Amino acid sequence: MKHAIQFGNTKHSDKELIEHEVKAEVRLNKYLSSTGYCSRREADKLIEQGLVQIDGEVAKMGNKVCEHQVVRVNGEIIQNTTKRVYIVLNKPKGITCTTDKKDATNIVDYMNYEVPIFPIGRLDKDTTGLILLTNDGDIVNKVLRSENAHEKEYIVRVNRKIKKSFLDQMAEGVKIYNAVTNAYQLTKPAKVKQVDTHTFNLIISEGMNRQIRRMCTALDYHVDALQRVRVMNIKLGQLPEGSWRYVSENELRVLNQQLQK
Repeated sequence: MKHAIQFGNTKHSDKELIEHEVKAEVRLNKYLSSTGYCSRREADKLIEQGLVQIDGEVAKMGNKVCEHQVVRVNGEIIQNTTKRVYIVLNKPKGITCTTDKKDATNIVDYMNYEVPIFPIGRLDKDTTGLILLTNDGDIVNKVLRSENAHEKEYIVRVNRKIKKSFLDQMAEGVKIYNAVTNAYQLTKPAKVKQVDTHTFNLIISEGMNRQIRRMCTALDYHVDALQRVRVMNIKLGQLPEGSWRYVSENELRVLNQQLQK
């Protein structure tokens, strides 16, 4: 398997550029995510499975933890000793945005990074482009929370000539099935701009499963290629496919400002 190649080698300074609320007592899932061990969602699964202990006692959902308490996962003491890392990867086709090592195409093995990291959100296996990876579990919900309406930008190539009516409908909203709500719903208004006869630029502020592909399918188009080029203020730029870089200090400062709104 080809491993990611670092594109640029500048880490940000020791000063934390992403602000997090500090409390004397925090929920256990938030504590685990703040250490970089896993995301909050993954923490909830570990707690449900009875794999987490607080001071030797099996933890329950909703438990809170103080700084002086000892938290273990599978017997391993979990402490917040790792510096936060934020990475941009130009994900190639065929890599799956999962931390499950049982999947031979998992993104963690592909990156082979020196400390545990995980993706913020996901891109389909056949989709290329910008995926953010981090060991900062607290940032995940802030970026992905749908009510925050954070922008994600894509370049989409379809199988036939693009009509104005297709672009108009993509912009206004397309009715697709939402597995979470178990109902059909209209996608939020999007920004759409045609690039050439078969390609368009799309900016959305939500992220249902395979949303863009299903929007196109609903309008009788098939996606031949899909690339994400931006998440919020973080741009893919000229980063080669399969390569990665650290998020710059300036990008982190702007990102932090957007997340605090």
